[in-house]
Amino acid sequence: MAVGWDEAADVAAWRGLPPLPGDVAADACVVGLGGSGLAAVEALLDRGLTVVGVDAGRVAAGAAGRNGGILCGGPDAYLHSAIAEWGEDAAVDLYRATLRELDHLASLVPDVVKRVGSIRLAGLPGDPETSDEAADHARELLDCDEHEAALRKHGIAVERYDGSLGRGLFLPDDAVMNPARRAIGLAELLSRRASLHEHSRVHDVRSEQVTTEHGTVTARVVIVAVDGRLDVLLPQLANRVRTARLQMVATAPVTPGRLHCPVYGRWGYDYAQQGADGRLSVGGGRDRFEADEWTNDTEPSEPVQHYIEHIAARFAGGPVQVTHRWAASVGFTVGAQGRALCTAVDDGVVAIGGYNGTGNLVGPVAARAAVRLALDGTPPPSCFAS
Repeated sequence: MAVGWDEAADVAAWRGLPPLPGDVAADACVVGLGGSGLAAVEALLDRGLTVVGVDAGRVAAGAAGRNGGILCGGPDAYLHSAIAEWGEDAAVDLYRATLRELDHLASLVPDVVKRVGSIRLAGLPGDPETSDEAADHARELLDCDEHEAALRKHGIAVERYDGSLGRGLFLPDDAVMNPARRAIGLAELLSRRASLHEHSRVHDVRSEQVTTEHGTVTARVVIVAVDGRLDVLLPQLANRVRTARLQMVATAPVTPGRLHCPVYGRWGYDYAQQGADGRLSVGGGRDRFEADEWTNDTEPSEPVQHYIEHIAARFAGGPVQVTHRWAASVGFTVGAQGRALCTAVDDGVVAIGGYNGTGNLVGPVAARAAVRLALDGTPPPSCFAS
């Protein structure tokens, strides 16, 4: 399966990290080297611990390197909706924490993160194609009013967007990236201080012990930072998280400057960004085929891909040529009002995941909370399910 992000020169040239060389010991072990796992590695190192990190494949070969690459403040739910579900303090605190995480990420890999803002578009670009789409577009415009009011109330930057793509909101604090470049850049930095290993699939996690296909890591602290298929690795979480497939395409170059920043539309279900080379990276449609997308399968499916190709043309403003198709597994929480998971599952073992499709910044915030829980016994903030 060809992943569009992997065409970047520095991703294609990644020399990789060695597999675990056998049985090893450290103060801490991190399972999963995506965005959240690498944040956990950094936080543990900053506390003076020795750290071993392992991943089943290449760094960011899962959803961490296959997502839409949009760095948006806040959780999955828009701020006003999160406030209604969680309360004002929890929702606003998480939003501010994700913006701090974005600042930190930009300081670590400034050549990867582009602070261009993002657009929440009501509906999709262009005129509605059906009466149902027109009605939904009108409802979303009203929701944008509530979203804007909540952001302004809490001093978070927002502007009205009324442009060639349609109408909605512009969020100037947000950013865009190639997610594979982000993870590889962080892994390269952190591998100078930690022992990081690719292609070392974990078979079992328990207190002070992580068993992989190449050996066992003994550590008093274990952070499991796996999002998709977390319920497979840790069956005790099967009733708390479940796995979904998210799908994307990349296109040949379209009109330069068509999307000057990442755009997410139709209630955030569909999203796109345009690279400097004019190519679009477009994803979405999971809600249109929801029953089929609750799966551990990571092969693209024809119905969703057909839908994404259609919306890619909407984002492009004309016909597109698809050059890459891919999918990835992500985690969603069950019965947690959209909160991501940060919870102890055994003595010294903390699991994070269930980011509900918004792990790029929520994941690292959860990782830092997990380290505080594991080392200090500090309960996670109320924006997480514990």
